[in-house]
Amino acid sequence: MADEPRLTHFDAAGNARMVDVSGKEDTVRRAVAAATVQMTPQAFAMIRQGTVTKGDVLGVARVAGIMAAKKVDQLIPLCHPLSITSADIVFVMNEQHARIEVEATVGMTGQTGVEMEALTAVSVAALTIYDMCKAVDKTMTISNIRLVHKSGGKSGVFVRP
Repeated sequence: MADEPRLTHFDAAGNARMVDVSGKEDTVRRAVAAATVQMTPQAFAMIRQGTVTKGDVLGVARVAGIMAAKKVDQLIPLCHPLSITSADIVFVMNEQHARIEVEATVGMTGQTGVEMEALTAVSVAALTIYDMCKAVDKTMTISNIRLVHKSGGKSGVFVRP
């Protein structure tokens, strides 16, 4: 059936392959991904007050996420090398629940999407928060890594319900 979804990273024999996007049109692509970092109130307060001994946790996590978005093809074997044109990381501090919501937005004009770049960016930003704060809180939990929105390309717009 032609309308059934299929895994595009496998050839007819079941071998892994990089998808050929050379025949696809360039479109404006944008993807937003998010993750949650849950921590103790003490670790949360230290991040908010800027007293973590390793430095500016969210500043470093932002740069790490942006750097990660630019290197996805080196981390995930079948991803195309992309010339992304924008990458941004924002943090929403939830003091009541001692957690940080991390959101990454990545954009470009090209033949393939930037979902993996946004997902990798948000993951590395969250991991950087963990790394910088693990001396204070080894119980931190990174969870709910997800694609929130994507636009561009043949499949159009996706918005997580």
